[in-house]
Amino acid sequence: MMHYLLFYEFVPDYLERRPRYRAQHLQLAWQAHERGELVLAGALVDPVDGAVLLFRGDSPEIAQRFAAADPYVQHQLVRRWHVRGWTTVVGALAATPLRPQQLSQ
Repeated sequence: MMHYLLFYEFVPDYLERRPRYRAQHLQLAWQAHERGELVLAGALVDPVDGAVLLFRGDSPEIAQRFAAADPYVQHQLVRRWHVRGWTTVVGALAATPLRPQQLSQ
């Protein structure tokens, strides 16, 4: 398993258009969370111009499928999106925990 970050870049009128699609978007997100795919998600603030969603899976496809099905993407509230793999090494949820004593000297 690995972590993947899905980055959204919102259109300028995102906040005005969001209410119409928000319930559907949140339903999709909570369903992905319940399946163990989506770990954390939320909008960036000051300004609200994008979002970051953290997925856990075997490939970036899980995040890509989410974006393709997301009402925010389908209704052009998201100007651009992309997925990046993230090697997590510190923390209780790290996919590949690495402690200093594990490093060869």
